[in-house]
Amino acid sequence: MSNLYANSIFWIDTDKIRPNPYQPRRDFDQERLQDLADSIKQYGVLQPLTVSRLELEKEEGGMVTEYELIAGERRLRAARLAGISQVPVIIRVGDSSIMKLELAILENLQREDLNVVDRARAFFRLANEFKFTHNQIAQKLGRSREYVSNSMRILSLPAEILDAVSTGRVTEGHTRPLLMLSDRPEEQMTLFKEIVYRRITVREAERISRRIATDRARKKEPVLDPEIMELEGEFQEKLGTRVHIDRGEKGGQIKIDFFSAEDLRTILDMINKNEKQKTEGPKDGDTAEPDSDEANLYDISNFSL
Repeated sequence: MSNLYANSIFWIDTDKIRPNPYQPRRDFDQERLQDLADSIKQYGVLQPLTVSRLELEKEEGGMVTEYELIAGERRLRAARLAGISQVPVIIRVGDSSIMKLELAILENLQREDLNVVDRARAFFRLANEFKFTHNQIAQKLGRSREYVSNSMRILSLPAEILDAVSTGRVTEGHTRPLLMLSDRPEEQMTLFKEIVYRRITVREAERISRRIATDRARKKEPVLDPEIMELEGEFQEKLGTRVHIDRGEKGGQIKIDFFSAEDLRTILDMINKNEKQKTEGPKDGDTAEPDSDEANLYDISNFSL
C-alpha cells in the first residue's frame, strides 16, 4: 500500500481531513491566516499538505476512509476560510505517533513559523511523552542541546507571561531576565509589567533583574565587600548565570544558579574548555574571550547549587 501513495499527490475534500492531534502550535494569527486565505483564493494551495490515511468502521457497518493531518494546518484552515472544497495532499502510511509529532514540529521549525512557547511545549512533549533526551531532540532538529534546553526553560514562567510571549507582547529575549526572578514571583511580575507597559529593552530588564537579585542577596550582610562584588560580576560574566559568593572568616562558598543537571554539565564543560585553552594556549586568530552566545546561555537559570 505504501508504494501506491509514495510521492503521489491526491486531491482530498477538506471536510474529510481531521486535525493533527500532535500539532505543536496552539496560536494562529487570524490576520495572517486571512492573508493566506486571500492568496489561496487567487492562486490555490501551492504546496501539498501531508496526511495519513485512516480506515474507520462505521456504526451502521462498513468502512469509511478519512485522513489525519500531519503537516499543513495553516494551509488547511486558510483553504476552509477561502471556501476551497479540496486541497492537494501527500499521503503517508505507517507513521507512528512519535513520527507524526516529529514531522509536525519539523515542518513548523523549518518554516520558522512556531512561536517560542509552542516550540518549548513541543520539545516538552518529545521529552515527557516519548522519553527523548534533550540531546536526541537536538540531533533530530539539527540544533544544539543548549538550544533545546534553553527553549524548554520558559515553561516555568507563569501562564500570564507565557501568553504575552505567545502573542508577541514580550520577546524571547525578555524571558531570560524574567526567569532569573523565578524564585521571586512578586518581583518577576513587577518586571513583567514594566516590560509590557514601559516597553523596556532586554538589556534594561537584565540590569533590573540582576540588581534585584543582588539587593535581596545582600540584605543579610552587614558589610559589602567591593572585591567580592567585583569577583561575583566576573563569575557571572564568564558563566552567564547568577553567582553569589559567601565569604566567612576562613574560606567561603560560591553559589552558582542552574536550572537542570544539563546546565551543570554545560558549566563544567565551559570550565574544562577554559582549562584546556590555558594549557594549550590560544590558536592563531583566537581571542581570550569566550563566544558571547556561549557566555550568555544560562542567564535564565533559577536554582542555587
